Amino acid sequence: MSAPAIGKVGIWSLELRYGDRAEALDATAELDELGFGALWVPGGIDSGVLADAEQLLAASQKAVIATGILNIWKHDPADVAQWYSALPEEQKARFLLGVGVSHGPIIGEKWGKPLEATGAFLDGLEKGGMAMDHTCVAALGPKMVALSGERTAGAHPYLVTPDHTAQAREILGPDRLLAPEQGVVIESDPAKARALALGAVEHYARLPNYRNNWKRLGFDDAEIDACSDRLLEALFAIGSVETAAARVQAHLDAGADHVCLQVIVDREAGFTPLRAHWRALAEALL
Repeated sequence: MSAPAIGKVGIWSLELRYGDRAEALDATAELDELGFGALWVPGGIDSGVLADAEQLLAASQKAVIATGILNIWKHDPADVAQWYSALPEEQKARFLLGVGVSHGPIIGEKWGKPLEATGAFLDGLEKGGMAMDHTCVAALGPKMVALSGERTAGAHPYLVTPDHTAQAREILGPDRLLAPEQGVVIESDPAKARALALGAVEHYARLPNYRNNWKRLGFDDAEIDACSDRLLEALFAIGSVETAAARVQAHLDAGADHVCLQVIVDREAGFTPLRAHWRALAEALL
């Protein structure tokens, strides 16, 4: 089986996993019809992402359903491979398993060396019969990016810039998947836009993996601690749909194969603003 065709633009969404279930499935069907190539959902710290992905596969017909990411500490690789093997062939062809090592402060005592732990999990997947060309790795640092290209279809970096995309492409070479997530804040009021971006990033600013990656990209501790305007503007496309489209193009120009857009809205607002933004992005990009 060849790697899934995910197109150039997808959607990354917390709400498709954690929002109202009926509306999440209805929104999945609409995103599929709009033409987004892949719909990415987080794995989080729970173990229910595969069951949720199965529902999204059933609610769609064309889009690839991808995990961004399945937490390797919350799953047994043999169980994941068995779950994949049991999918209908049509759904197997539309599933992409993104896996990641998460973060020491979140995982606690179970935390191990990231490269070794990820490699061992990939060994278990492969032994269980998982299609490794339907697998990718949440990779930020150079060594993890290299591992993703050596062992799987490629890399799915999160909270990165086009500069990171260019660096990752150089490591991966021309033939491996590179699918960065890109945060989008469609808001003309600067204060509201900053508040939304800040709410989406401040948790991650306390995690070493992200901090180290942003330092490699030229940000210092003071900027990261303050979530400076320069950091927020680098990580998020803030303003209009046109701003988002320009940032997508910047990633593609830097070597991305696919960019998955995470539209940041007030979580309390539900799906209504999200779906309006998704439609506007589809009109501009697809």
